[in-house]
Amino acid sequence: MATILTGLLIPFFGTTLGSATVFFMNRKMNDGLERAMTGFAAGVMVAAAVWSLLVPSMEMASSLGKLAFVPALTGLLLGTGFLLVLDKITPHLHALAKVPEGPHTKLSRTAMLVFAVTLHNIPEGMAVGVVLAGLLRNTGNISVTAGAAFALSIGIAIQNFPEGAIISIPLRAEGNSKPKAFLFGMLSGIVEPLAGLATIALTGIVAGFLPYILAFAAGAMIYVVVEELLPEATREEKTDVCTIGFTVGFALMMVLDVALG
Repeated sequence: MATILTGLLIPFFGTTLGSATVFFMNRKMNDGLERAMTGFAAGVMVAAAVWSLLVPSMEMASSLGKLAFVPALTGLLLGTGFLLVLDKITPHLHALAKVPEGPHTKLSRTAMLVFAVTLHNIPEGMAVGVVLAGLLRNTGNISVTAGAAFALSIGIAIQNFPEGAIISIPLRAEGNSKPKAFLFGMLSGIVEPLAGLATIALTGIVAGFLPYILAFAAGAMIYVVVEELLPEATREEKTDVCTIGFTVGFALMMVLDVALG
């Protein structure tokens, strides 16, 4: 049980540490640094979606033979659709955007900034939760090692560090105090362990659907990368720093997954 709790909390600690940078940085983050950090987060998420979620999903469905891709494909599409719906029905505002997305609301700009990051964190929490659920239920052809589970948790925590900074520093720039900006940045990450716990509970009820849920989390993460992170990092055709950050993040998550898995 301690292993599961630790795995759930590691990503939240990453967000907390990233949010704490607001106490040491100016009101506005350097544009190049922000692009690099966003690209880095995108690289980690794509690598995690592939090695920690989609590949294990297909391995768990190996008994289907040539149709082993079906659970991964189904879950991937459902996960993408789920985030698409959430994106449409939840009012939120991205740090670099001027116009809110989702339905019209009277919520403050600060609240909508936090909602935007919270939406990003849901699939990350689900990803950690479903891998930890696989660790709890290592039976038959369902085999997840503790190393693989912690590799994903550590990888998500590393990419949560820049995410925490990217939310807290703009909140500070909006005129919020440093403690308030830190608090909101930290709280945006609390959804991850909660989403992880909910996913573990769900897989306990429908354990046979674990390959589908792995791919579902992957689809949701890929949606976040393509819909939000990469467009923010490559705006105005300034792509070099984002590309470097993406490559470093992807490579780091790949190494973590192989070395610890």
